[in-house]
Amino acid sequence: MCIIHIVEMQSINFREEKGKQIALKSDLIRVSDNFYHVKSQTTKREYNVVKTDDKWICNCPDHIFRHVCCKHIHAVEFSIKFREEVREKNKVTISPITISNCLFCKSDKLKKFGVRHNKSGNIQRLICITCNRTFSINIGFEKMRATPQAITSAMQLYFTGESLRNVQKYLLLQGVNVSHKTIYFWIRKYTKTMQEYLNKITPQVGDTWRADEVWVKVRGELKYVFALMDDETRFWIAQEVSNTKERADASGLFRKGKEVTGTKPKVLITDGLRSYEEAYQKEFWEINRQQRTLHIKHIRLQGDMNNNKMERLNGEFRDREKIVRGIKKDDSVLIGGYQMYHNYLRPHQGLDGKTPSEVAGIKIEGDNKWITLIQNAKIDRAS
Repeated sequence: MCIIHIVEMQSINFREEKGKQIALKSDLIRVSDNFYHVKSQTTKREYNVVKTDDKWICNCPDHIFRHVCCKHIHAVEFSIKFREEVREKNKVTISPITISNCLFCKSDKLKKFGVRHNKSGNIQRLICITCNRTFSINIGFEKMRATPQAITSAMQLYFTGESLRNVQKYLLLQGVNVSHKTIYFWIRKYTKTMQEYLNKITPQVGDTWRADEVWVKVRGELKYVFALMDDETRFWIAQEVSNTKERADASGLFRKGKEVTGTKPKVLITDGLRSYEEAYQKEFWEINRQQRTLHIKHIRLQGDMNNNKMERLNGEFRDREKIVRGIKKDDSVLIGGYQMYHNYLRPHQGLDGKTPSEVAGIKIEGDNKWITLIQNAKIDRAS
């Protein structure tokens, strides 16, 4: 091997090692999927690493004049790899419930104990030989006249955009005759059950968050839904309903975001609304510049400083909200329930068909993810 080639290999390894050190020290800021600020190791400068046509470029002299993959680009690549490894390590998998143990004492000594008959069909009951307690395998749907499939189909249709009365007509074609009020009762009951369970699980979000607001009508009065979303995973972290826009206190939204994720962002992207700036000063500003969240509030319609992902979320919620022609109360099941549906059950094209929760390290398995969530929530509540 010639000396020149050896020197080139050593130089490449040196840049990779330096890039790894930068990533480990977190001396870089992720602004968006394709845009990073990377701190220089020798000066106070910051270099921009941007992805164009599936290729990273940097404005540092090493990349511009030598046309090599510089340590700043390596730092970005290592940072992405490290985040993926952390999510994989902390991944939570929610699996369908299989009845192999007693729900009460966890014994595996079970035997069949008759069948319960109702209008929706027959449900097998089991008895535990150890504790002598009986239970049915209809976990989460006990005492419900409709089948789990009918109930979860109604919820899926409702959150994808159908009105309660259209859902009622669909179920009637399936032989399930219920009122639209009953359907709303199902949605409210099971949404609350799932939310209580999912609130105990911490999503592995990124370090760039976006905030924006969208107006809604609640009992005919104009109000605003303030939403906080992770840029990388598109996980809808938190939301609040406010009576006003300009005078709203968004600090509660940011505080809730820190509680849900157990962390705070390195970058916060908002528009120029004064409410965000005041809330940022309360919740994210630090005297130590190294620990301070960068607040980007001068967004544009195009380029890297846009808020297009947040606008897409607003449009998604608007498409659903307009079907009901106005929300009836601030804590409507439509707002909180749609946040859960967006995070855990709605695949996104921008995430290669995955849900935000799946990208954030929370995977839900099973052919019917609604049933998987409801059954796990029921067992979690009973434990």
